[in-house]
Amino acid sequence: MTLDAARQIPPSIPALRTLGGGKAIAAILTISLAVLGLLIWLLYFNRAPGVRSGVVAALPALNATFNGISAGLLIAGYVAVRRRHYARHIKLMFAALASSALFLIGYIIYHSFHGDTKFQGTGTVRGVYFFILISHIVLSAIVVPMILTSLYLSLSGKLATHKRVSRWTLPVWLYVSVTGVLIFAMLKMWNG
Repeated sequence: MTLDAARQIPPSIPALRTLGGGKAIAAILTISLAVLGLLIWLLYFNRAPGVRSGVVAALPALNATFNGISAGLLIAGYVAVRRRHYARHIKLMFAALASSALFLIGYIIYHSFHGDTKFQGTGTVRGVYFFILISHIVLSAIVVPMILTSLYLSLSGKLATHKRVSRWTLPVWLYVSVTGVLIFAMLKMWNG
């Protein structure tokens, strides 16, 4: 692929261009609230059976890996767009989206079968852990509609608005991905 081809801005998807902002916002909010509702139910109302199979036990490490991959892809996507390599940027962002989606699927499966893992650390590290965990949870709820909005804006050809929204989406998505890895590492270190 030539440099000019890599820098070419891709065409939008006509169906999304004609969808209209109101319908797109309604769809994004519906999906986001459904995901949030599922997670709230899963964490606070579901009685997980406490399954301890090898597959379930491997999911936290796999989920942390997906979060780490997402973080790396987000950084690479940012670098690509700054260099005006739009085709590469699109591929990297779709890969980051796929990695985050795989994380979410693994997270749902893990918490459906195993339930929560309680943090065993004490002292200052406990406060640090809960600060990271709470900020991670709050921003996780916020980032889903931000990601979907950025995706809609890019695919509908509204690139100027996509750029403005993505300036906020990227750091939040990156923070959620990185803190997901930190939470896993802290649980491993202090829970033995």
